[in-house]
Amino acid sequence: MQANMHEAKSKLSQLVESALMGEEVIIAKSGKPAVRLVPCKPSKKRVFGKLKGKINLSDNFDAKNVSDELAEEFGL
Repeated sequence: MQANMHEAKSKLSQLVESALMGEEVIIAKSGKPAVRLVPCKPSKKRVFGKLKGKINLSDNFDAKNVSDELAEEFGL
Protein backbone atom coordinates (compact mmCIF):
# COMPACT_ATOMS: atom_id res chain seq x y z
CA MET A 1 0.00 0.00 0.00
CA GLN A 2 1.28 3.46 -0.84
CA ALA A 3 -0.06 6.71 0.59
CA ASN A 4 0.94 10.31 -0.02
CA MET A 5 1.91 12.62 2.87
CA HIS A 6 -1.49 14.29 3.12
CA GLU A 7 -3.29 10.95 3.16
CA ALA A 8 -0.82 9.57 5.72
CA LYS A 9 -1.52 12.52 8.05
CA SER A 10 -5.25 11.91 7.97
CA LYS A 11 -5.14 8.09 8.04
CA LEU A 12 -2.10 7.41 10.21
CA SER A 13 -3.84 5.04 12.61
CA GLN A 14 -5.18 2.95 9.69
CA LEU A 15 -1.74 2.82 8.08
CA VAL A 16 -0.17 1.73 11.37
CA GLU A 17 -2.74 -1.05 11.73
CA SER A 18 -1.99 -2.21 8.18
CA ALA A 19 1.74 -2.27 8.92
CA LEU A 20 1.13 -4.22 12.15
CA MET A 21 -0.86 -6.79 10.16
CA GLY A 22 2.16 -7.35 7.92
CA GLU A 23 1.22 -5.19 4.95
CA GLU A 24 3.96 -3.10 3.38
CA VAL A 25 3.13 0.58 3.85
CA ILE A 26 5.03 3.19 1.84
CA ILE A 27 4.58 6.91 2.37
CA ALA A 28 5.35 8.97 -0.72
CA LYS A 29 6.37 12.59 -1.11
CA SER A 30 5.56 14.24 -4.42
CA GLY A 31 4.63 10.84 -5.83
CA LYS A 32 8.00 9.27 -5.01
CA PRO A 33 8.38 6.69 -2.22
CA ALA A 34 9.99 8.39 0.78
CA VAL A 35 9.62 6.12 3.83
CA ARG A 36 8.48 2.65 4.77
CA LEU A 37 6.24 2.16 7.80
CA VAL A 38 7.25 -0.99 9.68
CA PRO A 39 6.37 -2.35 13.12
CA CYS A 40 8.96 -2.14 15.89
CA LYS A 41 10.51 -5.33 17.17
CA PRO A 42 10.02 -5.83 20.91
CA SER A 43 13.30 -5.36 22.73
CA LYS A 44 14.73 -8.26 24.65
CA LYS A 45 15.01 -7.85 28.38
CA ARG A 46 18.64 -7.56 29.45
CA VAL A 47 19.89 -10.00 32.01
CA PHE A 48 22.73 -8.50 34.02
CA GLY A 49 25.47 -10.94 34.98
CA LYS A 50 24.61 -13.33 32.16
CA LEU A 51 28.28 -13.59 31.11
CA LYS A 52 29.65 -13.89 34.65
CA GLY A 53 32.37 -16.53 34.68
CA LYS A 54 32.51 -16.71 30.88
CA ILE A 55 34.91 -13.81 30.32
CA ASN A 56 38.40 -13.83 31.80
CA LEU A 57 40.58 -10.75 31.92
CA SER A 58 44.22 -10.71 32.91
CA ASP A 59 45.14 -8.74 36.02
CA ASN A 60 46.97 -6.13 33.94
CA PHE A 61 44.36 -5.56 31.21
CA ASP A 62 44.20 -1.87 32.07
CA ALA A 63 47.88 -1.28 32.79
CA LYS A 64 49.48 1.73 31.13
CA ASN A 65 52.09 -0.30 29.22
CA VAL A 66 49.38 -2.55 27.74
CA SER A 67 47.36 0.52 26.69
CA ASP A 68 50.45 2.07 25.10
CA GLU A 69 51.15 -1.14 23.17
CA LEU A 70 47.59 -1.24 21.84
CA ALA A 71 47.72 2.43 20.90
CA GLU A 72 50.92 1.80 18.97
CA GLU A 73 49.37 -1.19 17.16
CA PHE A 74 46.45 0.96 16.01
CA GLY A 75 48.60 3.97 15.15
CA LEU A 76 47.24 6.22 17.87
